[in-house]
Amino acid sequence: MPDQPGTWGQAREMNALEALMWRAEGDPRLRSTICSLELLDCTPDWDRFVAAVDWATRLVPRFRQRVVEPALGLGNPAWVVDRDFDLHYHVRRVRLAGNGDWWETLRVAEQIAMTPFDRSRSPWEAVLIEGLPDGKAAFLLKLHHATTDGLGAVQLLSMLHSTTREPNLGKPQPLPPEAERTTPTDVLVRQVARDAAGVPGAIRGALGRLGGLRRPDRAARETARFARSLQRVLADPDAKGSPLLADRSLSWRFATLDVPFAPLRAASKTVGGSVNDAFLAAVLGGYRRYHEAFGQPVDRIPIAIPISVRKADDAEGGNAFAGARFAAPVSIEDPTERMQAIGAMVRKAREEPAIAALGLVAPALSRLPAPLISQIAGNMTKANDLQASNVPGIREDRYVAGARIEKAYPFGPLPGCAAMVTLVSHLDGCCIGINLDPAAITDEELFVRCLREGFDEVLALAAPPATPDPEPTPVQETV
Repeated sequence: MPDQPGTWGQAREMNALEALMWRAEGDPRLRSTICSLELLDCTPDWDRFVAAVDWATRLVPRFRQRVVEPALGLGNPAWVVDRDFDLHYHVRRVRLAGNGDWWETLRVAEQIAMTPFDRSRSPWEAVLIEGLPDGKAAFLLKLHHATTDGLGAVQLLSMLHSTTREPNLGKPQPLPPEAERTTPTDVLVRQVARDAAGVPGAIRGALGRLGGLRRPDRAARETARFARSLQRVLADPDAKGSPLLADRSLSWRFATLDVPFAPLRAASKTVGGSVNDAFLAAVLGGYRRYHEAFGQPVDRIPIAIPISVRKADDAEGGNAFAGARFAAPVSIEDPTERMQAIGAMVRKAREEPAIAALGLVAPALSRLPAPLISQIAGNMTKANDLQASNVPGIREDRYVAGARIEKAYPFGPLPGCAAMVTLVSHLDGCCIGINLDPAAITDEELFVRCLREGFDEVLALAAPPATPDPEPTPVQETV
Protein backbone atom coordinates (compact mmCIF):
# COMPACT_ATOMS: atom_id res chain seq x y z
CA MET A 1 0.00 0.00 0.00
CA PRO A 2 1.54 3.38 -0.99
CA ASP A 3 2.27 6.03 1.60
CA GLN A 4 -0.59 8.39 2.29
CA PRO A 5 -0.56 12.16 1.60
CA GLY A 6 -0.20 14.66 4.42
CA THR A 7 -3.01 16.34 6.28
CA TRP A 8 -2.26 19.94 5.26
CA GLY A 9 -5.07 21.72 3.38
CA GLN A 10 -7.59 18.89 3.37
CA ALA A 11 -10.74 21.06 3.25
CA ARG A 12 -12.47 20.55 -0.09
CA GLU A 13 -14.39 23.82 0.06
CA MET A 14 -13.23 27.34 0.75
CA ASN A 15 -14.54 28.90 3.91
CA ALA A 16 -16.42 32.18 3.58
CA LEU A 17 -13.33 34.34 4.13
CA GLU A 18 -11.39 32.45 1.45
CA ALA A 19 -14.32 32.73 -0.96
CA LEU A 20 -14.39 36.47 -0.31
CA MET A 21 -10.69 36.83 -1.16
CA TRP A 22 -11.06 34.67 -4.27
CA ARG A 23 -14.05 36.60 -5.62
CA ALA A 24 -12.88 40.10 -4.67
CA GLU A 25 -10.30 39.94 -7.46
CA GLY A 26 -12.82 41.35 -9.88
CA ASP A 27 -10.89 44.48 -8.93
CA PRO A 28 -7.25 43.78 -9.90
CA ARG A 29 -6.07 46.01 -7.02
CA LEU A 30 -7.48 43.41 -4.62
CA ARG A 31 -5.43 40.44 -5.83
CA SER A 32 -4.56 38.25 -2.87
CA THR A 33 -1.17 36.83 -3.81
CA ILE A 34 1.29 35.85 -1.09
CA CYS A 35 4.95 34.99 -1.69
CA SER A 36 7.85 33.44 0.16
CA LEU A 37 11.32 34.34 -1.15
CA GLU A 38 14.09 32.19 0.29
CA LEU A 39 17.80 32.88 -0.17
CA LEU A 40 19.71 29.61 -0.72
CA ASP A 41 23.39 29.08 0.02
CA CYS A 42 23.93 27.29 -3.31
CA THR A 43 22.09 26.56 -6.53
CA PRO A 44 20.15 23.28 -6.33
CA ASP A 45 20.46 20.69 -9.05
CA TRP A 46 17.53 21.40 -11.36
CA ASP A 47 16.34 17.81 -11.70
CA ARG A 48 16.46 17.36 -7.93
CA PHE A 49 14.56 20.63 -7.46
CA VAL A 50 11.80 19.56 -9.87
CA ALA A 51 11.60 16.16 -8.18
CA ALA A 52 11.25 17.88 -4.80
CA VAL A 53 8.35 20.00 -6.04
CA ASP A 54 6.70 16.96 -7.64
CA TRP A 55 6.97 15.15 -4.31
CA ALA A 56 5.38 18.16 -2.58
CA THR A 57 2.37 18.01 -4.92
CA ARG A 58 1.84 14.37 -4.03
CA LEU A 59 2.27 14.91 -0.30
CA VAL A 60 -0.03 17.97 -0.38
CA PRO A 61 -2.82 17.31 -2.90
CA ARG A 62 -3.92 20.95 -2.70
CA PHE A 63 -1.09 21.68 -5.16
CA ARG A 64 -2.81 19.50 -7.75
CA GLN A 65 -6.25 21.04 -7.23
CA ARG A 66 -7.93 23.90 -9.05
CA VAL A 67 -10.89 26.01 -7.96
CA VAL A 68 -14.38 25.29 -9.25
CA GLU A 69 -17.13 27.83 -8.63
CA PRO A 70 -20.58 26.38 -7.83
CA ALA A 71 -23.30 26.87 -10.41
CA LEU A 72 -24.94 30.30 -10.22
CA GLY A 73 -22.37 31.31 -7.60
CA LEU A 74 -24.74 30.12 -4.86
CA GLY A 75 -22.18 28.39 -2.63
CA ASN A 76 -18.51 28.42 -1.77
CA PRO A 77 -15.83 27.57 -4.35
CA ALA A 78 -14.51 24.01 -4.15
CA TRP A 79 -11.06 22.47 -4.61
CA VAL A 80 -11.05 19.77 -7.28
CA VAL A 81 -8.13 17.64 -8.50
CA ASP A 82 -7.16 19.11 -11.87
CA ARG A 83 -7.51 16.70 -14.80
CA ASP A 84 -5.09 18.89 -16.76
CA PHE A 85 -2.49 19.32 -14.04
CA ASP A 86 0.93 19.99 -15.58
CA LEU A 87 3.91 20.31 -13.27
CA HIS A 88 5.86 21.92 -16.12
CA TYR A 89 3.49 24.90 -16.01
CA HIS A 90 3.92 25.53 -12.28
CA VAL A 91 7.68 24.98 -11.86
CA ARG A 92 10.02 27.43 -13.53
CA ARG A 93 13.58 28.68 -13.49
CA VAL A 94 15.00 32.08 -14.36
CA ARG A 95 18.57 33.39 -14.47
CA LEU A 96 19.43 36.90 -13.40
CA ALA A 97 21.13 39.20 -15.86
CA GLY A 98 23.71 41.81 -14.94
CA ASN A 99 25.55 41.35 -11.65
CA GLY A 100 22.78 39.20 -10.17
CA ASP A 101 22.51 41.12 -6.89
CA TRP A 102 19.67 40.99 -4.39
CA TRP A 103 18.06 44.12 -5.83
CA GLU A 104 17.70 42.35 -9.18
CA THR A 105 16.30 39.28 -7.42
CA LEU A 106 13.58 41.42 -5.85
CA ARG A 107 12.73 42.99 -9.20
CA VAL A 108 12.23 39.54 -10.75
CA ALA A 109 10.20 38.36 -7.75
CA GLU A 110 7.85 41.35 -7.78
CA GLN A 111 7.18 40.95 -11.52
CA ILE A 112 6.23 37.31 -10.95
CA ALA A 113 4.09 38.28 -7.95
CA MET A 114 2.20 40.95 -9.92
CA THR A 115 1.26 38.51 -12.69
CA PRO A 116 -2.28 37.23 -12.04
CA PHE A 117 -2.92 33.51 -11.66
CA ASP A 118 -4.56 31.48 -14.40
CA ARG A 119 -7.79 30.76 -12.51
CA SER A 120 -8.37 27.60 -14.56
CA ARG A 121 -5.27 26.04 -12.95
CA SER A 122 -4.07 25.41 -9.42
CA PRO A 123 -3.11 28.88 -8.04
CA TRP A 124 0.57 28.50 -7.23
CA GLU A 125 4.00 28.80 -8.85
CA ALA A 126 7.47 27.64 -7.76
CA VAL A 127 10.38 29.55 -9.30
CA LEU A 128 14.10 28.88 -8.91
CA ILE A 129 16.04 32.12 -9.41
CA GLU A 130 19.64 31.43 -10.43
CA GLY A 131 22.67 33.62 -11.00
CA LEU A 132 23.10 35.23 -7.59
CA PRO A 133 26.66 36.02 -6.43
CA ASP A 134 28.85 33.26 -4.96
CA GLY A 135 26.79 30.53 -6.62
CA LYS A 136 23.72 31.26 -4.51
CA ALA A 137 20.10 31.07 -5.65
CA ALA A 138 16.63 32.02 -4.48
CA PHE A 139 13.40 30.05 -4.27
CA LEU A 140 10.13 31.93 -4.82
CA LEU A 141 6.88 30.23 -3.83
CA LYS A 142 3.81 32.13 -4.99
CA LEU A 143 0.39 31.18 -3.60
CA HIS A 144 -3.11 32.57 -3.65
CA HIS A 145 -4.16 33.78 -0.21
CA ALA A 146 -7.33 31.68 -0.51
CA THR A 147 -5.01 28.69 -0.08
CA THR A 148 -3.66 29.66 3.34
CA ASP A 149 -2.73 32.42 5.76
CA GLY A 150 0.72 33.19 7.18
CA LEU A 151 0.65 30.59 9.94
CA GLY A 152 -0.63 27.98 7.51
CA ALA A 153 2.19 28.82 5.13
CA VAL A 154 4.77 28.27 7.88
CA GLN A 155 3.11 24.92 8.64
CA LEU A 156 3.39 24.04 4.95
CA LEU A 157 7.05 24.99 4.59
CA SER A 158 7.94 23.23 7.85
CA MET A 159 6.52 20.04 6.38
CA LEU A 160 7.97 20.35 2.88
CA HIS A 161 11.49 21.61 3.59
CA SER A 162 14.06 18.99 4.50
CA THR A 163 16.04 18.92 7.74
CA THR A 164 19.14 17.58 5.96
CA ARG A 165 21.17 18.56 2.93
CA GLU A 166 21.33 14.94 1.78
CA PRO A 167 18.31 13.30 0.13
CA ASN A 168 15.87 11.66 2.56
CA LEU A 169 15.30 8.24 1.04
CA GLY A 170 12.84 7.25 3.77
CA LYS A 171 10.27 10.02 3.29
CA PRO A 172 6.71 9.00 2.35
CA GLN A 173 5.97 8.59 -1.35
CA PRO A 174 2.23 8.96 -1.91
CA LEU A 175 0.78 8.44 -5.37
CA PRO A 176 -0.69 11.43 -7.24
CA PRO A 177 -4.37 11.98 -6.41
CA GLU A 178 -6.85 10.76 -9.00
CA ALA A 179 -8.20 13.43 -11.33
CA GLU A 180 -11.82 14.44 -10.77
CA ARG A 181 -14.60 15.35 -13.21
CA THR A 182 -16.46 17.71 -10.88
CA THR A 183 -18.63 20.34 -12.56
CA PRO A 184 -20.05 23.58 -11.11
CA THR A 185 -23.43 21.86 -10.87
CA ASP A 186 -21.85 18.97 -8.93
CA VAL A 187 -20.38 21.46 -6.46
CA LEU A 188 -23.74 23.17 -5.93
CA VAL A 189 -25.66 19.89 -5.54
CA ARG A 190 -23.10 18.58 -3.05
CA GLN A 191 -23.32 21.73 -0.93
CA VAL A 192 -27.14 21.79 -0.99
CA ALA A 193 -27.24 18.15 0.12
CA ARG A 194 -24.77 18.84 2.91
CA ASP A 195 -26.70 21.89 4.10
CA ALA A 196 -29.95 19.89 4.10
CA ALA A 197 -28.32 17.15 6.16
CA GLY A 198 -27.26 19.79 8.67
CA VAL A 199 -30.79 21.10 9.28
CA PRO A 200 -31.55 18.77 12.24
CA GLY A 201 -28.37 19.84 13.98
CA ALA A 202 -29.20 23.48 13.37
CA ILE A 203 -32.65 22.97 14.89
CA ARG A 204 -31.13 21.32 17.97
CA GLY A 205 -28.72 24.23 18.28
CA ALA A 206 -31.55 26.73 18.02
CA LEU A 207 -33.52 24.90 20.69
CA GLY A 208 -30.45 24.96 22.91
CA ARG A 209 -30.17 28.70 22.47
CA LEU A 210 -33.84 29.08 23.29
CA GLY A 211 -33.10 27.29 26.52
CA GLY A 212 -30.77 30.11 27.34
CA LEU A 213 -33.73 32.47 27.42
CA ARG A 214 -34.47 31.24 30.90
CA ARG A 215 -32.08 34.02 31.86
CA PRO A 216 -33.30 36.78 29.53
CA ASP A 217 -31.49 39.45 31.54
CA ARG A 218 -28.12 37.76 30.96
CA ALA A 219 -28.91 37.11 27.28
CA ALA A 220 -29.86 40.75 26.77
CA ARG A 221 -26.65 41.98 28.38
CA GLU A 222 -24.50 39.65 26.29
CA THR A 223 -26.31 40.64 23.11
CA ALA A 224 -25.90 44.34 23.83
CA ARG A 225 -22.22 43.83 24.68
CA PHE A 226 -21.61 41.99 21.43
CA ALA A 227 -23.52 44.62 19.44
CA ARG A 228 -21.38 47.42 20.87
CA SER A 229 -18.25 45.44 20.10
CA LEU A 230 -19.46 44.73 16.56
CA GLN A 231 -20.02 48.44 16.01
CA ARG A 232 -16.45 49.18 17.10
CA VAL A 233 -14.95 46.39 14.99
CA LEU A 234 -16.77 47.35 11.80
CA ALA A 235 -16.33 51.12 12.21
CA ASP A 236 -13.72 52.89 10.13
CA PRO A 237 -10.56 53.83 12.04
CA ASP A 238 -10.69 57.29 13.56
CA ALA A 239 -7.97 58.59 11.25
CA LYS A 240 -7.86 59.94 7.73
CA GLY A 241 -5.40 58.55 5.28
CA SER A 242 -2.13 60.43 4.86
CA PRO A 243 -2.26 62.96 2.00
CA LEU A 244 1.35 62.00 1.22
CA LEU A 245 0.31 58.38 0.57
CA ALA A 246 -3.02 59.07 -1.12
CA ASP A 247 -2.33 57.74 -4.62
CA ARG A 248 -2.75 54.07 -5.56
CA SER A 249 -1.80 51.95 -8.57
CA LEU A 250 -1.66 48.34 -9.76
CA SER A 251 2.09 48.06 -9.16
CA TRP A 252 4.07 46.36 -6.40
CA ARG A 253 7.64 46.96 -5.30
CA PHE A 254 9.54 44.61 -2.99
CA ALA A 255 12.20 45.46 -0.41
CA THR A 256 13.69 43.61 2.56
CA LEU A 257 15.13 44.28 6.00
CA ASP A 258 17.02 41.98 8.38
CA VAL A 259 16.65 42.49 12.12
CA PRO A 260 18.19 40.39 14.93
CA PHE A 261 15.48 38.57 16.85
CA ALA A 262 16.91 38.59 20.39
CA PRO A 263 17.40 42.40 20.63
CA LEU A 264 13.94 43.00 19.18
CA ARG A 265 12.40 40.72 21.79
CA ALA A 266 14.53 42.30 24.53
CA ALA A 267 13.34 45.75 23.44
CA SER A 268 9.72 44.64 23.75
CA LYS A 269 10.37 43.32 27.26
CA THR A 270 11.54 46.76 28.42
CA VAL A 271 7.87 47.81 28.42
CA GLY A 272 6.40 44.39 29.21
CA GLY A 273 5.23 44.03 25.62
CA SER A 274 5.52 41.52 22.80
CA VAL A 275 7.70 41.19 19.73
CA ASN A 276 4.67 42.30 17.74
CA ASP A 277 4.50 45.53 19.77
CA ALA A 278 8.16 46.25 19.03
CA PHE A 279 7.68 45.40 15.36
CA LEU A 280 4.69 47.71 14.91
CA ALA A 281 6.33 50.52 16.90
CA ALA A 282 9.41 50.31 14.67
CA VAL A 283 7.37 50.41 11.47
CA LEU A 284 5.33 53.38 12.72
CA GLY A 285 8.58 55.11 13.64
CA GLY A 286 9.66 54.65 10.04
CA TYR A 287 6.40 56.15 8.82
CA ARG A 288 6.97 59.17 11.07
CA ARG A 289 10.45 59.72 9.67
CA TYR A 290 9.26 59.31 6.09
CA HIS A 291 6.53 61.93 6.52
CA GLU A 292 8.88 64.33 8.27
CA ALA A 293 11.40 63.98 5.44
CA PHE A 294 8.74 65.37 3.09
CA GLY A 295 7.74 68.08 5.56
CA GLN A 296 4.26 66.54 5.95
CA PRO A 297 4.06 65.11 9.48
CA VAL A 298 0.92 63.21 10.48
CA ASP A 299 -0.52 62.33 13.87
CA ARG A 300 -2.16 58.98 13.10
CA ILE A 301 -2.70 56.70 10.12
CA PRO A 302 -5.31 53.98 9.46
CA ILE A 303 -3.72 50.54 9.62
CA ALA A 304 -4.89 46.94 9.60
CA ILE A 305 -3.37 43.83 11.12
CA PRO A 306 -4.48 40.18 11.03
CA ILE A 307 -5.27 38.51 14.34
CA SER A 308 -5.08 34.73 14.30
CA VAL A 309 -8.14 32.84 15.51
CA ARG A 310 -6.50 29.49 14.75
CA LYS A 311 -6.98 26.91 17.51
CA ALA A 312 -4.55 24.17 18.49
CA ASP A 313 -6.87 21.46 17.14
CA ASP A 314 -7.66 23.23 13.85
CA ALA A 315 -6.68 21.45 10.66
CA GLU A 316 -3.40 22.62 9.14
CA GLY A 317 -3.54 25.07 6.27
CA GLY A 318 -6.42 27.25 5.22
CA ASN A 319 -7.19 30.67 6.63
CA ALA A 320 -8.11 31.36 10.23
CA PHE A 321 -7.68 35.02 11.02
CA ALA A 322 -9.66 38.15 11.75
CA GLY A 323 -8.79 41.67 10.70
CA ALA A 324 -8.35 44.53 13.15
CA ARG A 325 -8.33 48.13 11.95
CA PHE A 326 -7.44 51.16 14.04
CA ALA A 327 -5.84 54.58 14.04
CA ALA A 328 -2.17 53.94 14.83
CA PRO A 329 0.01 56.61 16.48
CA VAL A 330 2.75 57.96 14.23
CA SER A 331 3.69 61.27 15.82
CA ILE A 332 4.92 59.79 19.14
CA GLU A 333 8.67 60.32 18.98
CA ASP A 334 9.67 58.27 22.01
CA PRO A 335 9.84 54.60 20.92
CA THR A 336 8.94 53.38 24.40
CA GLU A 337 5.75 55.42 24.50
CA ARG A 338 4.94 54.44 20.92
CA MET A 339 5.38 50.76 21.76
CA GLN A 340 3.13 51.08 24.79
CA ALA A 341 0.46 52.91 22.81
CA ILE A 342 0.34 50.49 19.89
CA GLY A 343 0.54 47.49 22.23
CA ALA A 344 -2.50 48.71 24.15
CA MET A 345 -4.44 49.14 20.89
CA VAL A 346 -3.63 45.63 19.70
CA ARG A 347 -4.54 44.06 23.04
CA LYS A 348 -7.84 45.93 23.05
CA ALA A 349 -8.58 44.71 19.53
CA ARG A 350 -7.78 41.11 20.46
CA GLU A 351 -10.19 41.28 23.42
CA GLU A 352 -13.15 42.51 21.39
CA PRO A 353 -16.00 39.95 21.62
CA ALA A 354 -16.80 40.61 17.96
CA ILE A 355 -13.21 40.42 16.68
CA ALA A 356 -14.21 37.58 14.36
CA ALA A 357 -17.08 39.64 12.95
CA LEU A 358 -15.74 39.30 9.41
CA GLY A 359 -16.28 35.57 9.71
CA LEU A 360 -19.92 36.25 10.56
CA VAL A 361 -20.59 38.55 7.63
CA ALA A 362 -18.29 36.83 5.13
CA PRO A 363 -20.83 34.10 4.19
CA ALA A 364 -23.32 36.76 3.11
CA LEU A 365 -20.68 38.92 1.41
CA SER A 366 -19.17 36.02 -0.50
CA ARG A 367 -22.52 35.34 -2.20
CA LEU A 368 -22.87 38.84 -3.59
CA PRO A 369 -22.03 39.60 -7.25
CA ALA A 370 -18.26 39.86 -7.77
CA PRO A 371 -18.28 43.60 -8.63
CA LEU A 372 -20.15 44.36 -5.41
CA ILE A 373 -17.76 42.17 -3.40
CA SER A 374 -14.84 44.10 -4.87
CA GLN A 375 -16.45 47.41 -3.98
CA ILE A 376 -17.18 46.43 -0.38
CA ALA A 377 -13.79 44.79 0.19
CA GLY A 378 -12.02 47.69 -1.47
CA ASN A 379 -13.72 50.18 0.82
CA MET A 380 -12.31 48.25 3.79
CA THR A 381 -8.71 48.05 2.56
CA LYS A 382 -7.97 50.91 0.19
CA ALA A 383 -8.13 53.48 2.99
CA ASN A 384 -5.32 51.75 4.88
CA ASP A 385 -1.90 53.40 4.80
CA LEU A 386 -0.35 50.27 6.28
CA GLN A 387 -1.07 46.60 6.70
CA ALA A 388 1.35 44.72 8.92
CA SER A 389 1.72 41.11 9.95
CA ASN A 390 4.06 39.22 12.29
CA VAL A 391 4.32 35.45 11.88
CA PRO A 392 6.46 33.04 13.96
CA GLY A 393 8.69 31.22 11.51
CA ILE A 394 11.12 28.31 11.39
CA ARG A 395 14.00 28.56 13.86
CA GLU A 396 16.02 25.54 12.69
CA ASP A 397 18.03 24.88 9.53
CA ARG A 398 15.99 23.76 6.52
CA TYR A 399 17.02 22.76 3.01
CA VAL A 400 15.54 22.92 -0.49
CA ALA A 401 16.87 20.16 -2.78
CA GLY A 402 20.19 20.19 -0.90
CA ALA A 403 20.51 23.99 -0.59
CA ARG A 404 20.41 25.55 2.88
CA ILE A 405 17.88 28.33 3.42
CA GLU A 406 19.79 31.36 4.71
CA LYS A 407 16.91 33.85 4.69
CA ALA A 408 13.14 33.54 4.25
CA TYR A 409 11.30 36.75 3.34
CA PRO A 410 7.50 36.96 3.33
CA PHE A 411 5.54 39.26 1.01
CA GLY A 412 1.87 39.75 1.73
CA PRO A 413 -0.67 41.08 -0.75
CA LEU A 414 -1.28 44.77 -1.35
CA PRO A 415 -5.10 45.05 -1.48
CA GLY A 416 -5.24 48.72 -2.29
CA CYS A 417 -3.21 49.85 0.73
CA ALA A 418 -0.01 51.91 0.57
CA ALA A 419 2.29 49.21 1.99
CA MET A 420 2.26 45.72 3.46
CA VAL A 421 5.07 44.97 5.91
CA THR A 422 5.45 41.37 7.08
CA LEU A 423 7.89 39.91 9.60
CA VAL A 424 8.77 36.22 9.85
CA SER A 425 11.29 34.97 12.39
CA HIS A 426 13.94 32.77 10.80
CA LEU A 427 16.85 31.10 12.61
CA ASP A 428 18.20 33.81 14.96
CA GLY A 429 16.86 36.75 12.99
CA CYS A 430 13.75 38.39 11.61
CA CYS A 431 13.21 38.54 7.87
CA ILE A 432 11.02 41.49 6.93
CA GLY A 433 9.36 41.66 3.53
CA ILE A 434 8.07 45.04 2.36
CA ASN A 435 5.50 45.26 -0.42
CA LEU A 436 4.73 48.87 -1.35
CA ASP A 437 2.72 50.73 -3.94
CA PRO A 438 5.11 53.08 -5.81
CA ALA A 439 2.27 55.51 -6.48
CA ALA A 440 1.74 55.96 -2.73
CA ILE A 441 5.37 55.68 -1.61
CA THR A 442 7.24 57.56 -4.29
CA ASP A 443 10.74 57.36 -2.78
CA GLU A 444 11.35 53.67 -2.13
CA GLU A 445 14.95 54.08 -1.01
CA LEU A 446 14.05 56.79 1.51
CA PHE A 447 11.11 54.77 2.81
CA VAL A 448 13.24 51.68 3.47
CA ARG A 449 15.92 53.82 5.11
CA CYS A 450 13.28 55.38 7.37
CA LEU A 451 12.00 51.92 8.33
CA ARG A 452 15.57 50.86 9.11
CA GLU A 453 15.96 53.88 11.40
CA GLY A 454 12.63 53.06 13.03
CA PHE A 455 13.93 49.60 13.90
CA ASP A 456 17.26 51.00 15.06
CA GLU A 457 15.61 53.28 17.62
CA VAL A 458 13.51 50.39 18.97
CA LEU A 459 16.48 48.02 19.07
CA ALA A 460 18.46 50.65 20.97
CA LEU A 461 16.08 50.17 23.91
CA ALA A 462 17.68 46.76 24.46
CA ALA A 463 21.26 48.07 24.31
CA PRO A 464 23.11 47.89 27.67
CA PRO A 465 23.64 51.42 29.12
CA ALA A 466 27.32 50.77 29.82
CA THR A 467 29.08 53.27 27.56
CA PRO A 468 28.12 56.78 26.52
CA ASP A 469 26.35 57.16 23.18
CA PRO A 470 25.93 53.42 22.51
CA GLU A 471 25.61 52.48 18.87
CA PRO A 472 22.25 50.83 18.03
CA THR A 473 22.25 47.31 16.67
CA PRO A 474 22.53 47.78 12.90
CA VAL A 475 19.74 46.76 10.59
CA GLN A 476 20.58 45.57 7.11
CA GLU A 477 18.47 46.89 4.28
CA THR A 478 18.00 45.95 0.68
CA VAL A 479 15.99 47.89 -1.84
